[in-house]
Amino acid sequence: MNTKPQEEAVRMEIKGLMLDPSSKAPIVVLRDQEARVLLPIWIGIFEANAIAMQVENINVPRPLTHDLLKAVVEQLGAEVRKILISDLRDNTFYALIYLALANGEEMTIDSRPSDAIALALRSDAPIFVLPSVLEKAQAVDLTLESGDEERLKQWLEEVDPEELGKYKM
Repeated sequence: MNTKPQEEAVRMEIKGLMLDPSSKAPIVVLRDQEARVLLPIWIGIFEANAIAMQVENINVPRPLTHDLLKAVVEQLGAEVRKILISDLRDNTFYALIYLALANGEEMTIDSRPSDAIALALRSDAPIFVLPSVLEKAQAVDLTLESGDEERLKQWLEEVDPEELGKYKM
C-alpha cells in the first residue's frame, strides 16, 4: 500500500489504560516523549486486554492473536519497524503498520490503532502519531498546567467521545 508524503510524526508511548468514566469503555492513553500531549483512543475490550497483558508482562501458555501476528511476520523474514496513527476520519482512528521485508523493501499495512499498538508492544516497535491527528482529536495539551493525571480525568469526564474519535468496531 502506498501512502502520500507525510508530515513529521510525533513519537508516542503508552501512558496507560483506563475506563471512560461515563461509558466504561476502555481507553488507551498515548503520551509524547516530552510529556506535553496526551491522546486518548477508545478501544475494544479485547484489544485493551491484549495491550494490558503486554504492558504488565503477563505470559500466556498459548499465543494470542497479536502474538500470532508477530510470529507470522517474523517467520516471513520481516520486522515491524513502527506503527503510525495516520488519520482520524468520521470519528474513527486509522493506523499503519510499517514492515521491513527481508529483501530490503518496506510495506505498510492498514490497521486499527489498537491492533497496531498491541503488535508494536510485542515487537518493540515505536509508536508515532501525525500532528494533524493530534489536532483533529483535540489531544490534551499538558504544557498549559501540571497534574496531567487529574487534568486528563477531568477532561475525559467532560468530553463527548464523538468529538475526538471514539474507536469504532
